[in-house]
Amino acid sequence: MLVVAGLLALGTVVSDRAWPQARHVVTIVHEAGHAVVALCAGRRLAGIRLHHDTSGVTVSSGRPTGPGVVFTVAAGYPAPAVLGLAAAGLLSTGRTALLLQLFVVLLVGVLVVIRNGFGLLSVVVSMVVVLAVSILAPATLRAGFAAYVTWFLLIGGVRPVYEVSRTRRRRRDGLSDPDQLARLTGLPGGLWVTIFGTVALACLAGGTALLTGVW
Repeated sequence: MLVVAGLLALGTVVSDRAWPQARHVVTIVHEAGHAVVALCAGRRLAGIRLHHDTSGVTVSSGRPTGPGVVFTVAAGYPAPAVLGLAAAGLLSTGRTALLLQLFVVLLVGVLVVIRNGFGLLSVVVSMVVVLAVSILAPATLRAGFAAYVTWFLLIGGVRPVYEVSRTRRRRRDGLSDPDQLARLTGLPGGLWVTIFGTVALACLAGGTALLTGVW
């Protein structure tokens, strides 16, 4: 079941037809990462907006410079892979029900701070799917769904890093997270892309080890 779920997740991420739709889930987690770190850094969270083109924005207020804003901006791209690693840890110990409950809690938290209609729709649809599987599906299907989502987060955390690297080479508008971090820290945006990629790949390797029983 883990192998099948992994292959399905890989197919979703590499498919140019399925990925544009599935990427909305990654965007939800990406923006949730910004929001959670902003709150932990003591910043005031104004809200999250999710858009049809799978982009999103999280608005928070506080000091315009310093570690708090740096960590907030840096949290987005690693968030899906880090959540996938945590999910793999729970799944490897058989805590499927707890994992699905935590997914619902995350979505409820995002729902509270969504500030546009499409974002509301995206989060509600995601929540309905997770709740339906949690309540109505038999145990085997629940386990398979949890494994698929876990693999999807782990593998899907890598592709956006590649996409932002490619976008930065084609379009220098300075709006991407790596470009913002370059202005905030003085470190090159390309270095931040490398850091994001390293974190995503490390989480994928760690999650794979957990799911396959190596750890």
